[in-house]
Parts: sequence; C-alpha cells; structure tokens
Amino acid sequence: MPDWLRAILEYRFPSSIDPFTDLIYIIWLFFVVAAWNWNVWLIPVRWAFPYQTPENIHLWLLADYTCDFIYIADILIFQPRLQFVRGGDIVIPSPAEGDMMFLSFTQLHVSRIYSSLLLLSQYMVFFEFNDRMEAVMKKAYIYRVIRTSTYLLYSLHINACLFYWGSDYEGLGSTKWVYNGKGNAYIRCYYFAVKTLITIGGLPDPTTVFEICFQLINYFVGVFAFSIMIGQMRDVVGAATAGENYYRACMDNTIKYMNSYNIPREVQNRIKTWYDYTWKIQGMLGKELNSLNEQELLIQLPAKMRLDIAVDVNYSIVSKVALFQGCDRQMVFDMLTRLKSVVYLPGDFVCKKGEIGREMYIIKQGEVQVVGGPDLQTVFVTIRAGSVFGEISLLAGGGGNRRTANVKAHGFANLFILDKKDLAEILVHYPESQKLLRKKTKKMLTKDKKPEEKETCKEAAEVIPPRPDTPKLFKAALKVTEQVGIEGTFAKLKKAYKPSEDQKEVYELKGRAPPPSPMHRRSPVPRTLAPDDKDESVAETADSSVIIRMTPRQEGEELLTVEGAPQHLDLCYSNPLLILHNTHNPSGLPPALPATSISNTIYSK
Repeated sequence: MPDWLRAILEYRFPSSIDPFTDLIYIIWLFFVVAAWNWNVWLIPVRWAFPYQTPENIHLWLLADYTCDFIYIADILIFQPRLQFVRGGDIVIPSPAEGDMMFLSFTQLHVSRIYSSLLLLSQYMVFFEFNDRMEAVMKKAYIYRVIRTSTYLLYSLHINACLFYWGSDYEGLGSTKWVYNGKGNAYIRCYYFAVKTLITIGGLPDPTTVFEICFQLINYFVGVFAFSIMIGQMRDVVGAATAGENYYRACMDNTIKYMNSYNIPREVQNRIKTWYDYTWKIQGMLGKELNSLNEQELLIQLPAKMRLDIAVDVNYSIVSKVALFQGCDRQMVFDMLTRLKSVVYLPGDFVCKKGEIGREMYIIKQGEVQVVGGPDLQTVFVTIRAGSVFGEISLLAGGGGNRRTANVKAHGFANLFILDKKDLAEILVHYPESQKLLRKKTKKMLTKDKKPEEKETCKEAAEVIPPRPDTPKLFKAALKVTEQVGIEGTFAKLKKAYKPSEDQKEVYELKGRAPPPSPMHRRSPVPRTLAPDDKDESVAETADSSVIIRMTPRQEGEELLTVEGAPQHLDLCYSNPLLILHNTHNPSGLPPALPATSISNTIYSK
C-alpha cells in the first residue's frame, strides 16, 4: 500500500481545531471560499445573461449542489469543532457541546440549503480566510494587492451584468447606447462597464430617460468606487514599501547632515556603505522587518514574547560561548534580551588598546582580527563567529577595565554588544553565576602572567586590603607615657584596644585568634566631635613634670605636643621609634637641651 494512501486511512479527524494555527483548517477554508466565489460571481451572470439553458441546466445544478455540500460540511463538521475564546479562556468544544452546536446549526440552516441565500451564511468565511492567509504568508502585501484588484474586477463584473440587463430591458440594438447583440455579450458589456466606471469617455450619448438615469448612476458609483479602490491600493503599496521609504529617508537625512557640515567624502562613502549593508545583508529588506533597528520591531511585544524570539534567534550563538557555559540557563535567557546588534565595516576598529571598556562583544557573523605592531597591521589572531572578546574589561574590577588589545573588523562583521550596566543588573539576581564569571575572569587575568605579576595583580584586585599594624609613632607615644608613669590619653586608648579576658576566652574556645586592632587611620571626612568633647586632650604626671597634649588639626591630622623637663624628655630621644621635633633646637640633639621647659611636636594622621 502506498504511503500516502496509508496516511489517509490512518488519519483521524481531530476533536477540536485551532482556527489560527491549524493548516488543515486553512486549506478547508480555501475550498469553502472557492465555492462561495463560484456563487457570488456566477449567480449575477446566470441572472442577466442567457447562459443557463435547459440543455446545460444539469451542469449548473451539479456545481450548485457541490457548493451546497461544501457549505453543509463546513457547518456540521468543522464549525462545531473550532476552539473559541470565552472570558479570556480558550474553550475546547466537548462531544456534548458539539452535538448541541450540530443541532443548532442544523435548525438554523436546513431551511436554506437549496436556496441561494445559503452563500450569505458563508460570507464571514471569506473575511476569515483573508485574515488567515495574511497571517501565514511571508509577504502578505502581495495577497492584499491581489484582493484589492479582485474587488475592482468584481465591481466591473456587476456593472457589465447590469448593462446587459438594461440593454435587454430597452431592447437589444434598439438604440446606439444599448448593446446591439453582436459578438460575445459578456466581453462587450464588460468593455462598456470599464469605460463607464473609469470615466474614459467615448461612449454614445443616452437617449431615453432610463438610459440617462442608468448612466448617471454609473458615473457616480464609478467616482466613489474607484476613488476607494485607488486609496486602498495606495495604502497597500505604501505599506509594502514602508521599510524602503524609511531607509531612504534615513539615508537622505544623513547625507544632508554630512553635506551641511562638510564631512569628508571618504567618511560619507563609508556611512552609505553601512546603510546599504545593514539594510540588505542584515535581513531587514528580505525579512520584511522594515526597520534599521531590530529592537524597534519588538518593543511593542510583551517581555515573554521578546524573550521567546530572542531565544529562537540568538540562543544557538550565545550558548556556544565558553564564558557563559555553566551559568544559569535563565541568566543567559535574560541576557539575550539585552543584546544589541551592530554592524562594523571592513577595517573598522571595534576597540583599541587602552580604551575604557564598557561592553563585551559576541561575534554573530563575520570575523575580527587582533592586530598590533607599529602600524597596527600585524595580525596576531583571527576570531570567528561564536567567539567572545572584551569580557575582561566588562567583568574585571579595580582598574582592570582598560582594553588590552586592538581589534578590528575583517570584512563586514555583525556583533552582539552587551553593556556592562545591563550585565550588572542581570547578575544581581544570579549570585552563583556571578561567582562563576568572576572566577573565570580571574583565571583569564592570571593565565599568561609571571608569578610576581600575578601577585601584584592579586593585591590590586583585592577589594578589602589587609589591616595594617598600629603606627610606630603611636606605639612610641604609648611607650613614653608608660615609662614616665602617665595615666592619660594614650594609656586609656591602649586599654581600650586590648581585648578583655572574656573575649580572649571566647576566641580560645572557638579556636581562632582575636581580630587585629582596627586600623588607626583618620577618615578623610572630618569627624564631628560630641558636644561634651574638648578640642584638645591633655595628660600630665602627678608632679606636672611632663604634659602631653593631643590637638586636632585640619584634614584629619593631629598635633601631639610633649612639654617637660629635659631629664624626662631624654626617654623620648632614647626611643628610636619616636621622632620628636624640638622647636627650640631644630637639630634635635640631647646635649643642646636647655633646663627650661621644652615643647616638642609629633604630627600623626
């Protein structure tokens, strides 16, 4: 048994039909519309012209019964199975609902089966078929032109039938205005209808009142009918060429702008080449996108539909990029909607070494080359479709967003661009993917570096640097206060920095060392002192032999002043960690110290 015959025998009619996507239903609509057009076109002919005779009546009836059978099959078989929308929900008819619809359709149409009014029940099918055809055709404007032309031909057809009926009413050949009965009746009457409705002229003048009224009606109907037809044709052709008109308008405006500012001819030629390639090669003209920017076409769609289109168009390319392999699949989907397609001409630099990198590139079509040398003509490597570059500048932080190579297009190159801001907004919702990308980026940064360079890179990339030790100057001041026996400002600070015994026990139980002392560094922003704090802190010994003052200065500095007898200040000079500036003896030598009170200053940040 042939395969096609087996497929027919094994075919089972569906219980429900989707009227928007089912191809079988669209094919069935074609037969229903063909039967409907048979009646619409030939009923006026059979009424006006003497083409139906007793000798050929059986052929006409056979065609009529065939059309009626198609109508009945559509009413009883296809229409009850159509899915429909009720309250926003898609309703699939059940067998019981199908039986009820079968009875209702039968009661509604059985009285009109053998009547020509049966075709009126199918006039909505004609418009439904037009909508389905426009939805499934790639170039719907062609069908619109054919349909509009058919409307024009049908209006001429009806006028030809009416003219023959009027001529027969007046009497064939009775006057010069009516049809004389010679030649093919339909062709001659159709010729008269064309000259009348289009108002070409050259017709004999009507003589009787009937002829005058008929001609006047023809003229009025012709003016309105043809103006409507011409307007529709203009709209159809305008919609078909809207994309090209938009492209020409952009090109003309750009050329006008360049001419007004005397842009060099070489630059103008490159811009014209970009427009031409973007329009013809990128698929704008062939795919009927009617726009130079793909994003403009999808902006009206919901986000889910834009994502579905982006997945179908670009996922096969992005999924091959090694950088995103292992990342969350939904993260890749979200990234697809942020990609922007850009075309580069042959020889155009995509990025140059040292530039600030704010985006990464994925090659959709074409090739790019990494070049170098004194004249940037040495080709190091050629990158082809499906590869990615510029990701280091996009993902690296801490000053690592500089371009590390010169990349230019080799031929026409169509690239996807992902902005750094868009990627950051996406990665906020996918922390695991963010960690993976950072790990890959760190590996790429340290791949080709020497050990000492890797260590430098690692230190530069640290977000939180290690906590430094207590400043030596501060330690020296504390030591001075201890040796002199001062229980003042520095001693209190030292006690405050020492952890308590309870804290030490907690750290010992947890098996880890206590955290280091906080970094003693003044904030660049001046700190607001509490109302009860004094402007300077003063500490002195019991006998007031040594006085230490801590005075705040501008820009986060502090002035440490030590005043006392020389024998006490010798301790400061004996400590190499403490550097004192003697205001009376700039050399700072101990023998030169007088017996009077000496003031020494220490600046600390």
